[in-house]
Amino acid sequence: MPELIDGPSVIPGTGNKPKRIEEYAGRVNSGHNGVSVARMVSPQGWMEPGQRPEFEEITLVLAGMLRVEHDAGSIEVRAGQAVVARPGEWVRYSTPEAGGAEYVAICLPAFSPDTVHRDADA
Repeated sequence: MPELIDGPSVIPGTGNKPKRIEEYAGRVNSGHNGVSVARMVSPQGWMEPGQRPEFEEITLVLAGMLRVEHDAGSIEVRAGQAVVARPGEWVRYSTPEAGGAEYVAICLPAFSPDTVHRDADA
């Protein structure tokens, strides 16, 4: 039988400004270890530390623009676009434009603080 997820768990975000993370599926809200699905809302000027995660992260931008810095430069991902960061790639996410951004992040396997490997200067 399908299982209803009645609502998300709100998890504190990392970065220089408050960011709202609503995990619908994942280690915290549903006990899933193989995948996590979370809605993110971050304000203008938000930036988190760089990271080199062990998981794949697929990010779908719903509104605004998400900047993804990587070893070779940066990508601006706008509403209606998605970006895939593969395991072991260094990335840093930010929302520099007015209005911030809203996006959905899907991590395979599920996001874990133990496997995200944030930069030491975080």
